[in-house]
Amino acid sequence: MSAPSTVFCKQYQDAITMLSQQLDTRMRGAVLVDTNWTGEEKYYDQYNQDSMVEITSRYADTPVQEPDFARRQVVPSYFVSNTLEDPFEALAMLIDPKSTYMQAKVAAANRKIDSVLITAMGGTSKTGKAGGTDTVLPAASKIAVGAAGLTKAKLIEAKKKLDAEEVDKEDRYCVCSAEQMEDLLNTTEVTSADYNTVKTLVQGELDTWLGFKFLHSEQLAVDGSNDRLCYAFQKKGVQLAIQKEPEGRITERPDKNYAWQVYLRMALGATRLEEVRVIQIACSE
Repeated sequence: MSAPSTVFCKQYQDAITMLSQQLDTRMRGAVLVDTNWTGEEKYYDQYNQDSMVEITSRYADTPVQEPDFARRQVVPSYFVSNTLEDPFEALAMLIDPKSTYMQAKVAAANRKIDSVLITAMGGTSKTGKAGGTDTVLPAASKIAVGAAGLTKAKLIEAKKKLDAEEVDKEDRYCVCSAEQMEDLLNTTEVTSADYNTVKTLVQGELDTWLGFKFLHSEQLAVDGSNDRLCYAFQKKGVQLAIQKEPEGRITERPDKNYAWQVYLRMALGATRLEEVRVIQIACSE
């Protein structure tokens, strides 16, 4: 006679749980977004400030000032994510994973959008009539690590740099990782109601401080000294150009024994529009 354990059953969950990951795009709402793009390249024309000339004599000649135009180029990058569900393996599965595959791909697309924007902030921008000039983020738009993490002093310096260039005070952001968020939450002025109207200790999150709205990202790069490169920026300083919004399809593949294909694609690019609107902050971890 067999033991009772022979007829014990195993119960399996009827849904697939996504593992921990960033699901949304945190950067898209903090930059300029253009979805009207059909060509192989896109250009953004800019105009510099004018000045006033004093007239000091009667019937003086009308002064003529040369217009000061600039231009930034965006070239698209193409991204895809594709998974096949083997038809024979599907017969042995308790649940249909296709919707989970698509959810994971949408999350991957959102993370990629943030990655492209972060790279554009500190990267080389293509400028000039046909994008033939490389423009890097200058030293004036960088704050040195100073053997410290993200501190009040660094944020005040970033604010000063933006203010000194008459950058709009609205729509200012600071993107940093969890490590830098911890630095700030350990700062008395952040967590004290005497200094900050946002009660950061209620949920353990920092929303807005010193005029910056804080965004969390674990995609920020490190430099050659392994210091994390965070960014304080104003919305008009970064342009996201979308040629193809994330587009997904779930179709059968006759060439693969009618396996289901879960496919998502998008095409986009980004550029830093103006160096004075983007401040790179190096932070020790």
